[in-house]
Amino acid sequence: MFKTTRFSWIKRKHFFSFLIVLTIIFFSLFPYPNTAAAASGGRIGGSSFQTPSSSRRQNYGGYGGNNFRGYGSGYRGGGIGFPFFLPIFGFGGGGVFGLLILISIVGVITNSFKNSSNSSNASNNSIVSQSTNPSQVSLIQFQIGLLASAKEIQVNLRELAASSNTATSSGLQRVLQDTTLSLLRKPELWVYSNIETGTVPYASAESTFNRISITERSKLKAELTSNYSGQISKSTDNESNPGDSDSTNEYIAITILVATKKNLRLQNSANNEIITESLRILGSISSNDLIALEVIWQPDGEGEILREEELIIQYPNLKHL
Repeated sequence: MFKTTRFSWIKRKHFFSFLIVLTIIFFSLFPYPNTAAAASGGRIGGSSFQTPSSSRRQNYGGYGGNNFRGYGSGYRGGGIGFPFFLPIFGFGGGGVFGLLILISIVGVITNSFKNSSNSSNASNNSIVSQSTNPSQVSLIQFQIGLLASAKEIQVNLRELAASSNTATSSGLQRVLQDTTLSLLRKPELWVYSNIETGTVPYASAESTFNRISITERSKLKAELTSNYSGQISKSTDNESNPGDSDSTNEYIAITILVATKKNLRLQNSANNEIITESLRILGSISSNDLIALEVIWQPDGEGEILREEELIIQYPNLKHL
C-alpha cells in the first residue's frame, strides 16, 4: 500500500514538473500582452514578391502525374526535433522574429515531405521547369531607439513617404538608402538597437515577411503617414494628424524590415560600430537584390509622446548602447 501511494506521488510530481516546463517554454516564446499606450506612426514600403513559377510537367505515354515542388535542403538553424530552442540559438535573440522564421521553415519542410510523397507515383518521363526565383531569401529586422531631438528624421521620413515611388524596386532602394543615410548622420542620437537576421526558403518568404510586418504595425495606434506599393494615404486617426511630436517626447522608434536575395547575416551587438556597419550594408543593397522593404516609425502624430518605459514595453528586444 505504501509503495503504491509513493509511486502515485512520484508520477504526479513528474507530471506537474512537465507542466511547469511547458509553461516556461510557452511564456518564453510568446510575448507578453502589450500594456503600453501605443502612439501613432508611419509606414513606407513595398514588395516585388512574385508567385513562384508553376512547375510544368510534360508526360509521355499517357501517365497522369501530380505537380511537384521541391525545396532545397540545408536550411540554417536546422534540427527539427528541437523546434522550441531554435529561435533562441538560431536567429539572434529568441524574439518573435526568430519564432516566425522557424514556423515558416518548418511549414515548408512539412509541405516538401507531403509533395515528395504525392510525387512518388508520378512518371519518371517528365520535364520540370525551373523557377527563376532565388532558393532562399534573407530577412532582416533593424530596430533603433532615438532621442526625441531626432525629429528631423521624422520629417525626412514623412517627406520620403510623400515623394517616393514605392511601386518600383528602384524607388524602394531610394527609400532604404535615404533612411539609412538619415540615421548614419545622427549617431549621437542612438540610444537603443536590435538587429535580427534569418534565411528562409523563397516559398515562405513573403508570408513570413508579412507576419513580421503585421507584428510591428500592430504596435501603432494608427498609421498617419503611409506609402505602400505606390498607395499614399494620410491621417487615418481622427484624434491626431501627422506632425512634430510633443516637446517632452523622449524617444523615437524606427524599424527597418528588408527581404533581399543577398545572403546577409548582420551582427547583433549593442555598440555604435556594429550599427554603423549594419546601416552601411543595408543602404548598399541594390535594387536588383531588394525584394521587399518596410520602414515603420513612431510616434508620428502631432503632440504625441513615446516615453522610455513605453519604448521598452513595445520593443522588448532593444539593447541599450
